[in-house]
Amino acid sequence: MDEAFFQLTEVYPWQQSTWQTLTSRFPEIGHGILFYGKSGCGKSEFTSHFVAWILCLNKMPTAACGHCSSCQWLKSKTHPNYVHISNDQDSKRQHSAIKIDKIRELQPFIQQTVDGWRVVVIEPADALNIASANALLKTLEEPGERVLIILVTTHFLKLPATIRSRLQRYALDRVSYPTAKQHIAQVYPELDERRYDLLLNLANHMPLQAVALQQQPWLAKRTAFMQDWQALVVNKTELMVYATKWSKELGFLELLHMIEYLLADLICFKLNQSMKNIDLDFTEISNYYQLSDLFAISEKIQPAKGYIQQNVQTNLIIDDLFVTLLNLKP
Repeated sequence: MDEAFFQLTEVYPWQQSTWQTLTSRFPEIGHGILFYGKSGCGKSEFTSHFVAWILCLNKMPTAACGHCSSCQWLKSKTHPNYVHISNDQDSKRQHSAIKIDKIRELQPFIQQTVDGWRVVVIEPADALNIASANALLKTLEEPGERVLIILVTTHFLKLPATIRSRLQRYALDRVSYPTAKQHIAQVYPELDERRYDLLLNLANHMPLQAVALQQQPWLAKRTAFMQDWQALVVNKTELMVYATKWSKELGFLELLHMIEYLLADLICFKLNQSMKNIDLDFTEISNYYQLSDLFAISEKIQPAKGYIQQNVQTNLIIDDLFVTLLNLKP
């Protein structure tokens, strides 16, 4: 999150009302805040922008000045009044927890007497385990003067109710469809309306996620993959040819990500629900699968993501996945 400091001259349009609420109430904003929202709504960017503004010695209405000693410290990541806690240092594994030691280490920082505000950001807050959440609860109950603790999460309901109840909560993913589309159009003015709709569909209507998706290699390869997938299940041949081809076409996680999107839409197609890949036709391939087959394949993909961290050869996982996609019945 630190890298986002000062990249924005002002917050995104869909965040303006929250910004106005917080800055107009300052310094009467409480000592605990929760920013939450779907991936791609810009909550990390908003948080860093707000932290810089809180600590800035020459605040402007829409941003920190960017020039005072506080702003310079933030830019160099050496600000003595700012602490950022994440699970990144705990482990390279996904979903690693924020351990209790990190929360306990906050006490000297919070209790010290210094000039100005002190700010703590915990992100992702849903990585707090039971012990660290309980330790944070005690900190929230006795925060000290001019201390602001900000929690940032994608998964609001994963936080304990006791933590949520002690925080002022702000949803940062309340984005209207026209506003989201306008943001993508500003970044990619060369795209057509249907492409904007596709990107937003795939990104759960979150504009920053949609912008990022446009750069993903797998996005342009979906049609080719669908053709190979259909040929595989129709002809029941060349299994290893297709598995080897796609292990080279995309990175392991990219391939799994693409297949997840396609499987989800194939399930939606069979249930007569709206789909995200609005430019693809699932009519023929749907004839070769029952819903139970598709759910079984989906369940197989989830643990496959973890195998890469166990040094399992990814080509073996892909081979096994294509055997599953072949959907041979005993």
